[in-house]
Amino acid sequence: MAERLTLHEDPRSGNCYKIKLTAALLGQPLQTRQYDILKGETRTPDFLGAINSNGRIPVLQIVGDEAGGKSARFLPESNAACWYLAAGSHLVPGDPFEQANLLRWMFFEQYQHEPNIATLRFWLRFVGERNLSDEQRMLMPGKRAAGEAAFALMDQELADKPYLCGHSLTLADIALFAYTHVAHEAGFEMGDFAHLREWIDRIEQTPGFTPMS
Repeated sequence: MAERLTLHEDPRSGNCYKIKLTAALLGQPLQTRQYDILKGETRTPDFLGAINSNGRIPVLQIVGDEAGGKSARFLPESNAACWYLAAGSHLVPGDPFEQANLLRWMFFEQYQHEPNIATLRFWLRFVGERNLSDEQRMLMPGKRAAGEAAFALMDQELADKPYLCGHSLTLADIALFAYTHVAHEAGFEMGDFAHLREWIDRIEQTPGFTPMS
């Protein structure tokens, strides 16, 4: 790839990690620029004006040579960045139905998985339970139940195949691995999900795997 890639990230974020893991498994060089979201470093005028007006990370910065000059493009949203990196690789199947099946798992991750598991992890590990608002405390049981339901569904799907989309690792697995493998930091007990734990071990043994910082 002739492009120069820079990931604007907070290394504590699973959404940022999934992009780094995708790049590592594909052998793609990826520079990083780190921000501390707890200090509001993605809400500064410079960040909002130059990187992402939505004030969020990750953002994949892509610099390539076009018309003899250098141009920079910025791609927010973790799964979009992963798709950009992996398009045309072994992590994205060529069959249209299989691609759609991969995407449904990536949508599932952002709609049913990440909002519950990642949020609880952030609240408990980085904010601290005693610092939570009353509203956040009220939301915790519902998020825990939804997270456990997501894990149960994944465990059931993995009962008869090694990966979520079949017999090969895809972006679906990478997207869901990021916050699943640190779910204990959100207070989830994974002992009842044997297939899910085997899947985590399988991904960690993949050539090119890099652990979360």
